[in-house]
Amino acid sequence: MVVPKPEVKLYYKNVMANVIGDEHGITEKQLHEHLDELPEKIKTLRSFREIRMKEDAYRRLPYNTKTVEEVKKRVVKFSKNCENLVVLGIGGSALGNIALQTALNPYMYNIDDQQRQGPRLFVFDNIDPVQLASFLSWLGDNDKLDKTIFNVITKRGDTAETLSQFMIIRQLLLDKLGPDGCKKQVITTTDANQGILRRIANNAGFTSLVIPEGIGGRFSVLSAVGLFSAAMCGIDIDSLLAGARDMDTRVKCEDFYRNPAAINAAINYHFYKHGKKISVMMPYSYHLRDLADWYRQLWAESLGKAEDLAGNEVHIGPTPVKALGTTDQHSQVQLYREGPNDKLFTFIQVSNFDKDLKIGPAPDYAQELGFLAGKDLSELLNNEKRATEYGLLESERPCLTVLFDRVNAYTVGQFIYLFEVTTSFAGALFGINPYDQPAVELGREATFALMDKPGDEHEKWAKEIRSLTEIDENFLV
Repeated sequence: MVVPKPEVKLYYKNVMANVIGDEHGITEKQLHEHLDELPEKIKTLRSFREIRMKEDAYRRLPYNTKTVEEVKKRVVKFSKNCENLVVLGIGGSALGNIALQTALNPYMYNIDDQQRQGPRLFVFDNIDPVQLASFLSWLGDNDKLDKTIFNVITKRGDTAETLSQFMIIRQLLLDKLGPDGCKKQVITTTDANQGILRRIANNAGFTSLVIPEGIGGRFSVLSAVGLFSAAMCGIDIDSLLAGARDMDTRVKCEDFYRNPAAINAAINYHFYKHGKKISVMMPYSYHLRDLADWYRQLWAESLGKAEDLAGNEVHIGPTPVKALGTTDQHSQVQLYREGPNDKLFTFIQVSNFDKDLKIGPAPDYAQELGFLAGKDLSELLNNEKRATEYGLLESERPCLTVLFDRVNAYTVGQFIYLFEVTTSFAGALFGINPYDQPAVELGREATFALMDKPGDEHEKWAKEIRSLTEIDENFLV
């Protein structure tokens, strides 16, 4: 008997007008209208992937066997004497790594040697000095520096945060282990030919992995950016990519009603155009919480744009919000039900948990808790989701659900790919470029100016920035 593969599926009944009413729901007619828009876009994006596709290059990643081979070679090389793996990266160079680790390894992975299938993983996606200093103190105090591998990740190779972290680590390695020791403890992941990190890697002789051309950071988790740390920590990257490939066959389908990415994009686009400009993702699984964080960057950076493709000023983009069930039932749902009806909710629900617990018997002096006794904790968790969804539907709030048969590398690969392609389709519907991030560049360059990067233009700009941002004592109370 052939056991069917677990799947990720999109359930969209509870956004429909016949569930929550015509004022806040989408009618069959309105959904059907997108049949005139999306099939051609599906066909165009599909052929784009198969022919040349630069900006849409992430769609080649599930098929890139060369990258998988290179990653596995590096894993063999570095895993022999590696107790700690440190990722230095920010944004798309970190969020995917964190999401894969949280989703696919045990909660106590870093602490319990029995549950760990590889090195401890630490991802520094921030430059808070207290955080990094605490970690470096632990490394030094435990004499673990020569058993720690540092994976430095930046696509462009000039990310100030990541390179500043690296410069601290590099000096530490040189001081403690010397040039040869430093070389053994560092692996870079960056562009094949360009950028400061590529120049550093080539000159220092660091082992390196390549981020393929055209892969933006937020679309890079299925490249060497995410695959190396995942494979080092025992995650099945072959299954991860197999799930993405299987989802690719589904999102290439030109039948609108059988294409989950097309349906998802159309629903999100419709509700944005009808006043629901906030998109809440709420997993009912602790393991999937950081996929919501990954999604938040993907959605915000891809779809928040000042101009459309024709150069018109549009200032468009849904605002992504992450929540966690059941935690945020007690912190956000009051607002979600009784606050402004300006949100589309996407729940994530798991049908089969790998492990479960029975709720114990009620104490004799609290027999009113007997209705919980003997029930599975997973049953309570999923009923909490249903109860929250019911409350939102009663308040005419549209709700989608992404259903996981179970959480494993294969289904996580499906989820990642589903939302990446959904983002491409949504960008097409909004008429914007979902692959650039021009607004990010201003803050980047302003930081360089404030850090005294050479150049007259930077010096002049730094004065202007300081005049606007320095604390004025007259307004300090």
